[in-house]
Amino acid sequence: MISLLISFAVLIAGYIVYGKVAEKIFAPDNRQTPAIAINDGVDCVPMKRWKAFLVQLLNIAGTGPIFGALMGAVFGPVVFLWIVFGSILGGAVHDYMSGMISSRHKGASIAELSGTYLGKVAKWIMRVFSVVLLVLCGTVFVTSPAGLLDRLTPGWMNGTFWTIVILVYYLLATLLPIDKLIGKLYPIFGVLLIVMAGAVIGGIIFSGGKYTIPELSLQNLHPEGTPIWPYMFITVACGAVSGFHATQSPMIAKCITSEKQGRSIFYGAMIGEAVIALVWAAAGVSFYGTTQLLNEALKGGASNVVYEISTGVLGVVGGVFAVAGVIICPITSGDTAFRSARLILGETFKLDQKKIKNRLLLTIPLLVVGGLLTWFAIANDNGFQIVWRYFSWSNQTLAMITLWVSTAYLLKKGKYRFGSLITAFPATFMTGVSITYILMAQEGFDLNRSVSYAAGAAVAAALFVVYLIALIRKNNPRSDNSFRYDTLGD
Repeated sequence: MISLLISFAVLIAGYIVYGKVAEKIFAPDNRQTPAIAINDGVDCVPMKRWKAFLVQLLNIAGTGPIFGALMGAVFGPVVFLWIVFGSILGGAVHDYMSGMISSRHKGASIAELSGTYLGKVAKWIMRVFSVVLLVLCGTVFVTSPAGLLDRLTPGWMNGTFWTIVILVYYLLATLLPIDKLIGKLYPIFGVLLIVMAGAVIGGIIFSGGKYTIPELSLQNLHPEGTPIWPYMFITVACGAVSGFHATQSPMIAKCITSEKQGRSIFYGAMIGEAVIALVWAAAGVSFYGTTQLLNEALKGGASNVVYEISTGVLGVVGGVFAVAGVIICPITSGDTAFRSARLILGETFKLDQKKIKNRLLLTIPLLVVGGLLTWFAIANDNGFQIVWRYFSWSNQTLAMITLWVSTAYLLKKGKYRFGSLITAFPATFMTGVSITYILMAQEGFDLNRSVSYAAGAAVAAALFVVYLIALIRKNNPRSDNSFRYDTLGD
């Protein structure tokens, strides 16, 4: 338990110290934000700081920091390190930069920002990649809460029933102005989510010795021998580093009323999500006692594991409340996943999103595709796991690209000479993770482990060398002033 308490303390210190470093490098000022300069009454709407924080937290804290943390806990307490340092050095920086850069570009999506700083080809790749990721994300965030609701309600309210109900809610949340439904419900749900996470970890800590939270160990305890690199870094995405957040931060970038709110909203929400991930990782390893038993339980479905932990730790009544918090968590990311997809498609096809007709034109096809993928996940025994694996890899690949976009921005606009290193280091790391995983994984190229490791390291090193060349040219007063950012931006 000491390791867990230290982990919480380090997260808080990371927000105070490293969050301030990120803020100083970006250098927020007093310019007008999109909420003030545009204020279209639909997507660009002023929102109070506390409300924007809770909406951002609910946007990003979907199934990932719960299911992903539980699956990551199968590797053992080593997962604590990735959640803590991944979020401080990578995830929170990723979320802060993507949100703040978007704010300075009228709330533009990560796809449009990729075009601005990495070129037109990157823009089109990211448009397709982002929409695919968001639809996969929306699908994951339909099937998991539907499965949990199926466990809690009468027999006629089965998974299909709840899938339809959730998709109808998604339709409303995607179409309506952000302050009409999301802005009113999310603050309430955010408080519930935080209370429920606290209840679960409190029940474990004060169980009278019934549950023991193991101390930190670097040992790989995965019962099937799955290597930590790169699998753990793909499995635990939303609780550490997540590209999905780059699709959500621009949504709240349209609602902040001052750039100086960015650290508390974007960086702070990611630290909050890391706390949630730590709670569920600790709950997983302590409730089942061994990673072997946890792994076996997960084969029956992550929804079942959440239900067993919640009811086992808090009893029937407390468990229902805890599961309700877990249900809300993914639903409130699924709706904004489809909303973000609508905004990206609106940018791509130049459709004015103030008009309800244009919003319907984009929303209906997105939800139909999401519904079909949900049917596939429910109809197949391992359908959810298949969708989850592809979502996880595409998620981390998007994080990699977003960090390189942020690096290109800081190279071009940065106030401090070597400030771009704050994003270049995690960008390089996530490049190694994403390339190695897709080469090694069965759903990828299924190559030899040694070959995959070498190739992943080589690609990551090559991109970092390209970055260093751009950094040297940028900071060398004797360099040719005609140097363009074609390799990393502009």
